[in-house]
Amino acid sequence: MTSKNKQVVGAYDGFKVLGLPYKQGEDKRRFSMYFFLPDAKDGLPALVEKVGSESRFLDRHLPEQKAEVGDFRIPKFKISFGFEASKLLKELGLVLPFSGEADLTEMVDSLVGQNLYVSSIFHKSFIEVNEEGTEAAAASAAVIALRGLPPLRWTLWLTTHFCS
Repeated sequence: MTSKNKQVVGAYDGFKVLGLPYKQGEDKRRFSMYFFLPDAKDGLPALVEKVGSESRFLDRHLPEQKAEVGDFRIPKFKISFGFEASKLLKELGLVLPFSGEADLTEMVDSLVGQNLYVSSIFHKSFIEVNEEGTEAAAASAAVIALRGLPPLRWTLWLTTHFCS
C-alpha cells in the first residue's frame, strides 16, 4: 500500500506513528489504522512492552495533525486472531448472562428464554492489507445453553465487516 496524500503523523520519544483514515461512505463513524514504527531497528520489543504496560498509552500517542510525509510504503500482510472471551468478560464485570439468573427471553420467541444462559463466547478477527487496500472482519459467537436439561446448545453469530 502506498500513498502520496497528506497523512496523520506524530513523532514521539523513540518512535513515530502513522495514521491512515478509512472512507466509510454513508457511515458517519470514523475508522483509522495506526502504524507504530520504533526509531531503532531492534526497538519493536521495547515499543510493544511500552504500549502494553503504560496506562492510556494509545490515548496519548494517536496523532491528529496531517503532514506531508513523502513517499512511504506499507508491506502487505494478513493477521488473524481468535480467543475464548468468557473469562475476560466475566473479569470485566459481565457476569449476569453467564449465571443462573440470566433472562434471555428477548432473544427467542418462546418462554424457554427464561431457562437459557450464555455458556461461552468466542471472538475472531482478521485484517489484510495489500496493494488494493484493506479488508477486515470481526465475529463473535455466543454459545447458549438450556439450564436444567442435558446440554442443548445454540450459537448466535454477531459479525462486523469493514472494507475500504
